[in-house]
Amino acid sequence: MSCGEPHETDCREVLAEVYLYLDLECADERRNLIRDHLDDCTGCLREYGIEQEVKALVARCCGNETAPTELRERLRLRLTELVFETDQSREFLPD
Repeated sequence: MSCGEPHETDCREVLAEVYLYLDLECADERRNLIRDHLDDCTGCLREYGIEQEVKALVARCCGNETAPTELRERLRLRLTELVFETDQSREFLPD
């Protein structure tokens, strides 16, 4: 996804790292870049809100269970691929 507006940090990068941001698993410098982007980009902020709700729902349903590290990494990789694939498919849609 890209909103079409120029940003210091690309929309695809922000959305690919939104779970790291939500889980406080990224470095402070990267966290600040993502937060600044979300403050400026309505499209990404909307996506972030959806991701935040999904995360809250999973937390309520799963309690204190944590996924194995290998599973989390596979999911992050697949989500990154899906974001890229979705963005690529949108480039070919007529305006």
